[in-house]
Amino acid sequence: MCEGIFRPVAHPLVLVLARLRVPPPLVVVSAGAAGVSAAVELGRGSLLAAALLVQLKTLLDNADGQLARFTGRTSAFGRYLDSEVDLLVNAALFAALGWTTGRPALALAGFLALTSVLSLNFNAERLSRTATAEPDAEGGPTALLRRTYGLVYAPQDRLAEALVARRPALAGSTAVSLFANLGMSTQLAVFGLLMAIGHPLAFAWLALAEVAAITLALLPRRLPRRQEETA
Repeated sequence: MCEGIFRPVAHPLVLVLARLRVPPPLVVVSAGAAGVSAAVELGRGSLLAAALLVQLKTLLDNADGQLARFTGRTSAFGRYLDSEVDLLVNAALFAALGWTTGRPALALAGFLALTSVLSLNFNAERLSRTATAEPDAEGGPTALLRRTYGLVYAPQDRLAEALVARRPALAGSTAVSLFANLGMSTQLAVFGLLMAIGHPLAFAWLALAEVAAITLALLPRRLPRRQEETA
C-alpha cells in the first residue's frame, strides 16, 4: 500500500510543499492532527469521516519523509517525532475504538498487538540493513524526543533483536518483504476500510490474529521422530 499507492499519490504534494518551503516536522504534526481528528470522529461515531481522516493521516505520513529527503532536511528530530506521533495516533484511535464500541479491553489488546506487529516490521527491516550509527542529538528538543523514544521503543527493539538472533531468517529478504505488507500504511488503510463499512472493532481482532499468526510461525518446529528417539 505504501509503495504502490500512498507514496506515488503523496509525491505531487511533496513538490508543492517543497516549493512552499514547508518544514518536514510541520507535515509530521499535520499528520498527527489528522490522526487525532480521526480518533475524535471515531469516538463520536462518525465512521466515514474517521475513515477519510485516517487516509489523510497516512498520505501526510508518506509525504513527510519524502519531503525531508527531497529537500535534504532529514534530521534526528524529525525521525523521533514521526515515530512518537505515530504511536500517539494509534493510541488515540484505539482509545476511541474502545469508547465508541464499549469494548475497552479488546481495544487495548488490539493496540498492543498492532504496536508489536509494527515494531517487528520496523526492526526486521532495520536489522536486515548494514548497521548504521544512531544520529547525534541536535539540541534540547531532539534529546527529549530521543529519551522518550528510548523509554517507549527500546524494550520492543530489544525483543525484536532477540527474536532475530534466534531466527535470523526474520531479517532475510523474504521475511522483510512479507512484513512490509503489515506496515503502517497497509494497517491504517484496512482500519479505514473497516470503519467505512461499519465494523471498526474487527480491526482489533485482525491485529490479534496477526500476532497469533506470527507467534505460530516463530514456534520451534518439532524434531523428526528419529532425532527425538536418538535424543
